[in-house]
Amino acid sequence: MNKVKDYVLAVDIGTTSVKTLMIHQSGKVKAMHSIGYPLNVPQSDRAEQDPNQIFQATVDAMNVVITKSGIHADDILCVSFSSAMHSLIVVDENHQPLTPSIIWADQRSVVESEGLISSGQGKRIYLKTGTPIHPMSPLTKLIWIRDNHPGIFKQAYKFIGIKEYVFYQLFKQYKVDYSIASGTGMLNIHELIWEEEALQLTGVNKEQLSEPVPSTYRMSGMVAEYASAIGLHQDTPFVIGAADGVLANLGIGVMNSDEVGVTIGTSSAVRTVVRKPTLDPEGRLFCYALTEDYWVIGGASNNGGVVLKWTVDQLFSEGISPLSEHVLQQYTPFLDIAKEAPPGANGLLFLPLLTGERAPFWDANSRGVFFGLSMAHGKSHMMRAAMEGMIFQIGLIVSLLENLSVTPTRIRASGGVVRSELCCQIMADVLGIPVEIPEVIESSGLGAAKLALYAMGVTNDLLDSSDYVSQALYTPIEENHQLYQEFLPLYEQIYAQLKDSFKQIAKFQTSNSDSMKEMMN
Repeated sequence: MNKVKDYVLAVDIGTTSVKTLMIHQSGKVKAMHSIGYPLNVPQSDRAEQDPNQIFQATVDAMNVVITKSGIHADDILCVSFSSAMHSLIVVDENHQPLTPSIIWADQRSVVESEGLISSGQGKRIYLKTGTPIHPMSPLTKLIWIRDNHPGIFKQAYKFIGIKEYVFYQLFKQYKVDYSIASGTGMLNIHELIWEEEALQLTGVNKEQLSEPVPSTYRMSGMVAEYASAIGLHQDTPFVIGAADGVLANLGIGVMNSDEVGVTIGTSSAVRTVVRKPTLDPEGRLFCYALTEDYWVIGGASNNGGVVLKWTVDQLFSEGISPLSEHVLQQYTPFLDIAKEAPPGANGLLFLPLLTGERAPFWDANSRGVFFGLSMAHGKSHMMRAAMEGMIFQIGLIVSLLENLSVTPTRIRASGGVVRSELCCQIMADVLGIPVEIPEVIESSGLGAAKLALYAMGVTNDLLDSSDYVSQALYTPIEENHQLYQEFLPLYEQIYAQLKDSFKQIAKFQTSNSDSMKEMMN
């Protein structure tokens, strides 16, 4: 009689750390572990990481969570992966990296992005691929490398992302799931094949990219050295999984278009699930695959915990340690100071565009602005304005979804920042929709486990997966909602009036690399 394997080992490769979770089939998290790694900012427009460092952290984190959980390898059904999107690594014919992992926050291809948008070709490619044209996209990163480092481009054997790099080390195969592939700006999301126009634009052939496979694709036969280092059997199945964003929706049970998932960690994102590719005519929302039957549409904002940390560091000399979701609880005493200010911060608005912006503006040149600042304002008002500005960006993305006939009746929020009760209440008040918070907020890891149970045949449909977590509920305060409804048009107007000025002032600015490293490590 075969032994029942009750546990899934979920791995979530994020921007600031890799998180591993040992999860029972019932949804109970038996153990968790996280290992961080640095972000390198050699120039103001660069954001890079060492792929070997991330791979080693992944191996170590898997080993530690197995040890912490006390679960034997015999009891592990499979391993399933979640990963951040939009990274790019160039590897040579010996499978060695020629570049660091260039991550989503990298801004070096601004000129290339602007050229695609102004020519009209960018919108045409967006309508085929579902990825908005922006420097985050590997599509524009590839054009930049080709034009600025032709020697590296010519040496390239493969152009891959960080999850592909990890899987190659473990299995010596280049595979990419449809979800990660649909975030490159190069996958035709209607046919789930590499898009020929994108290939011609970049000068890359499809043999230089990984083979696209479903997110339920299974691999086994791990390299013996790593099976031993991790503490798994060599034939343990690995489910390739998907991107962290789409799995976050699955993890918190947001699988219908009348529900919206919001994640606020280092950055933030708003997503809902549809049953076929759905695109914004203006190219402002993404459309990424979860499986062949489910698609996630929404928008990602640069603004989240990184903005709150910056605000705290400037206002309070105590500051906080380097940013990660596991230390965001250290924010609470500082964020609570915002309770001393009324909703609307006594007429103070903050555009939290400190690192440019993706959705809803897609403007890498945008910058932060306090508007309405007077002698009547103090630290509590500025802290509250920063929190409200972060949520206003989320509200604008929700409005774009509503333009596509999404009518949310419920918001489910996850990520480190939702530990703040005030942030959750502001979100409910701005959106005018009840906000539910899972008790366990590692939603991407939970989503990876749900996907794995489906891939392994334990559940028959993703909608059959149990809703793993109990939730807290925040209901809108109508008086506050009406106030914020007046503020949002003014907020948008301020951005629109400053858009051209942002582009001008950006030419005179250089970022403090050490400061950026500290914020995002």
